[in-house]
Amino acid sequence: MYGPIRLKDMFPSGHRHQRPAWVSWAGCLAGLFLIACAARQRPDGGKGLLPVGAVAPDVTGRDVTGRDSRLSEHRGQIAVVYFYPKDATPGCTKEACAFRDTWGRFSERRVLVFGVSRDSSQSHQAFLKEHELPFPLVADESGSVQAAYGVPDRLGMSARVSFLIDKHGRVAKVWPDVDPAVHADDVLRAAEELARVDPQ
Repeated sequence: MYGPIRLKDMFPSGHRHQRPAWVSWAGCLAGLFLIACAARQRPDGGKGLLPVGAVAPDVTGRDVTGRDSRLSEHRGQIAVVYFYPKDATPGCTKEACAFRDTWGRFSERRVLVFGVSRDSSQSHQAFLKEHELPFPLVADESGSVQAAYGVPDRLGMSARVSFLIDKHGRVAKVWPDVDPAVHADDVLRAAEELARVDPQ
């Protein structure tokens, strides 16, 4: 009769069992995914995305003419602060141009838009000019604005997250996962509804 088969009989002494390369790569990718998806610690002590009802941290953006605009200077107006990964990439260009193409409707409703990424001011100016974007972009090279809003990193870039800010400077709605093709319309509908429930 045969005895039980032991692992050491299958792999004799001196022979090391090698895992397939894909197993190691899969483990590394899973680790990176868990790190990227972990809730981010914010400077205010909270974790994760800034919640509805929280005071929106101030941001300063620059438009295509070189004029600076601060969120805090526009209390009494609804605003959108949207984070995106990188200038001139396909998804980010589609999202920015969707806001541009609906800009007339945003302006009619006095809704401000601030785009935020880790790109430099020079990169933003080129992006603004190339696509004739009518709203300011925030050059968050240090990542301090991203951290203040609790937006996670994606390979050293910002995740695609948007915040709707009410007339009192507080977060009214958060979009944690954005489809750049339809997002501008979603934001406009939410802004219109916010204006109806809070007309003051």
